[in-house]
Amino acid sequence: MDKKPNIIVSSTDLERLEELLDSLPAEAFPGKAELQAELERAEVVDPQQVPPSVVTMNSTVRFTIESTGQEFSRTLVYPKDVDSKGDKISILAPVGSALLGLSAGDLIEWPSPGGGVLKVRLMDVSH
Repeated sequence: MDKKPNIIVSSTDLERLEELLDSLPAEAFPGKAELQAELERAEVVDPQQVPPSVVTMNSTVRFTIESTGQEFSRTLVYPKDVDSKGDKISILAPVGSALLGLSAGDLIEWPSPGGGVLKVRLMDVSH
């Protein structure tokens, strides 16, 4: 999984995420540089031009674990919206910043609870 898939980010999400990043201390979280790099490589479009299959902020994504076929869903949120249910992923988490801008059908590596990584396919995106 060396080649990163192309990503699309809405201008609204970009603006809000840049404000969030600017408000955080330099070493506020380990993935700050990675999120900034993702935003820099993204194709930025007007919110109305984001295809419905692309993950944006507050999207709910249905995933399938490639090795088992097990499905699960998570919603990509701002840090203030994370709760204890475990069904939301902060954009500041490494997997959260990796999700932004991906499309249904893309395959990513997901940290496994027991260590290592799982290959996980994005099956569906809802807004």
